Amino acid sequence: MPAPASEPAPDRPASSAHRISGFLDAIAAENGAARNTLLAYGRDLSHAADWLADRGESLDTAGRDVIEDYLVSLDAEGLSRATRARRLSSLKQYFRFAYDEGIRADNPVLKIDGPGRSQRLPGTLSEAEVSRLLDAARDHGPDAATRARNACLFELLYATGLRVSELVSLPDAALRGAPEMLMVRGKGGKDRLVPLSDPARTAVAIWLAHRDAAQDAARAKGIPPSRFLFPARGVEGHLSRVRFHALVKEIAARAGLDPTRVSPHVLRHAFATHLLAGGADLRVIQTLLGHADLGTTEIYTHVLDERLRQLVMDHHPLARD
Repeated sequence: MPAPASEPAPDRPASSAHRISGFLDAIAAENGAARNTLLAYGRDLSHAADWLADRGESLDTAGRDVIEDYLVSLDAEGLSRATRARRLSSLKQYFRFAYDEGIRADNPVLKIDGPGRSQRLPGTLSEAEVSRLLDAARDHGPDAATRARNACLFELLYATGLRVSELVSLPDAALRGAPEMLMVRGKGGKDRLVPLSDPARTAVAIWLAHRDAAQDAARAKGIPPSRFLFPARGVEGHLSRVRFHALVKEIAARAGLDPTRVSPHVLRHAFATHLLAGGADLRVIQTLLGHADLGTTEIYTHVLDERLRQLVMDHHPLARD
């Protein structure tokens, strides 16, 4: 009798799935972790639990040597330093929780050092390139309402440096009355105030007029009004991150820029870099971006360091060949 072509992979132990679920519930309740953060933790821990199950281990039993073997396997797979560092970080968070809750008597990753994250400089755009993007956004769309929405999205993003998830999920109430400051709910449910520029406030006012007219028409048809500044018919009720990401690429192409260089996160980088170049204090930028750690914000100084180095190389008489 012929042998089967392949053996099915063993299922992840139910205990591991249960442990991961308990951990995610705990950090959601205690830290107010965002949905995307929870999904990332869940993926990383499930991957580790599957690898351990293949070797007869689990999150309850794995010792330091087994965890180190797992990390070596990630390197062998060719995963980036950032991905390996993130997966180790997820395991550190989980095992700290397991130790504190008495699920484990030890913490097997306590003395394991990760690969660290590469100090890759964030991509950014020049002020002239951002200006071209803003002009293209105002002209992109089949009708006046769509063009007004696109202009509002780009003006707000560049004026505030919001994360894309923060931008697309803004409630319309936050922008009523032409406020000079915008209250943003960021990671971990933490609120912060971000100033609004005059161009951004103007773009918001124009978009709100179009948005409210569309909402009134929908209400007349029995459709309940949306509470979001950028409503959409998807499950979330607002413009999705995926659609906005695609929109940024479309508008970058319209502006004559390489779409691979432009993303919502690159515009966030441009916001921070241009502020720093203009003399803004690093701690102010940290507050505006909603960074919990100043070290995260300090990477923008590397962007300016490179720019200053290039200026010296280009203009100092002793640096010329």
